[in-house]
Amino acid sequence: MTIDFKQDILAPVATDFATMDTFINEGITSKVALVMAVSKHVVEAGGKRMRPIMCLLAAKACGTEDLEKHRKLAAIIEMLHTATLVHDDVVDESGLRRGRPTANATWNNQTAVLVGDFLISRAFDLLVDLENMVLLKDFSTGTCEIAEGEVLQLQSQHQPDTTEATYLDIIHGKTSRLFELATEGSAILSGKDQYREPLKRYAGHFGNAFQIIDDILDYTSDAETLGKNIGDDLMEGKPTLPLISALQNTVGDDHDLIRKSIATGGTSDLDKIIQIVQNSGALDYCRKRATEETHTAIQALHELPNSQYRLALEKLALLALNRIQ
Repeated sequence: MTIDFKQDILAPVATDFATMDTFINEGITSKVALVMAVSKHVVEAGGKRMRPIMCLLAAKACGTEDLEKHRKLAAIIEMLHTATLVHDDVVDESGLRRGRPTANATWNNQTAVLVGDFLISRAFDLLVDLENMVLLKDFSTGTCEIAEGEVLQLQSQHQPDTTEATYLDIIHGKTSRLFELATEGSAILSGKDQYREPLKRYAGHFGNAFQIIDDILDYTSDAETLGKNIGDDLMEGKPTLPLISALQNTVGDDHDLIRKSIATGGTSDLDKIIQIVQNSGALDYCRKRATEETHTAIQALHELPNSQYRLALEKLALLALNRIQ
């Protein structure tokens, strides 16, 4: 089944999405010119705006008619997402994101960190305007968990003994949690408490699949498609699922080489490691896991009434999975 992003996923909420986009630009206005310049740079470098789209679709899937508040929520989510990316790039010392120079590369680390702080603060400033304590609490807790996921990832860097369970903890924090806030937040704002749990489950498993797929692409893609360099994770000694799985499937020299490369980082053996990962069956295992997570995500949506919006959320999950088919 071919899924077209614009037609199948964006179209059902296209007008709300356009309004939301202008709201982001209004949201990042600042008296300080440099704050504006950097915020604009990073917001414009954004990708497909998947999280805000998911937020708007979830609102409609809950049966909400007027999305005025949800458009603001969607903008807030994108600002939080952008802030985490800016901080990530500083932590990872990245020069490129989606083929464009990062904020830290264009300006410097100090500027990038502080503008990331500004975006998080501004997001919460706007969140308060929605006057919903439950929502505010959900986002406050969630944002803490996102930061914890990033720290957990740092802690497991260069640790070849990292388990799949720890990896899942890391990606839940650093990737899935914001997707969960986007969908569950939508249900909270709609006053549809019965849909909070299923929408959160959908987004959590979607996020897991999404990150596993990203980690697979690190071994099968090229810099053009990936928007970052192949082997970036390996260079930083990050034990992603393909490596964790390859460690379980190998013995002898191959096994030792992967352990060593996680422990020391660097890409001197990159080609050999890509070869080992591809030959070990690790990527097949990762594809299987990504497919399971996607189906669990779609399953959760069946607790919502059938609608074109629910279908769009299902297609979004399948579209992400199609990247590795």
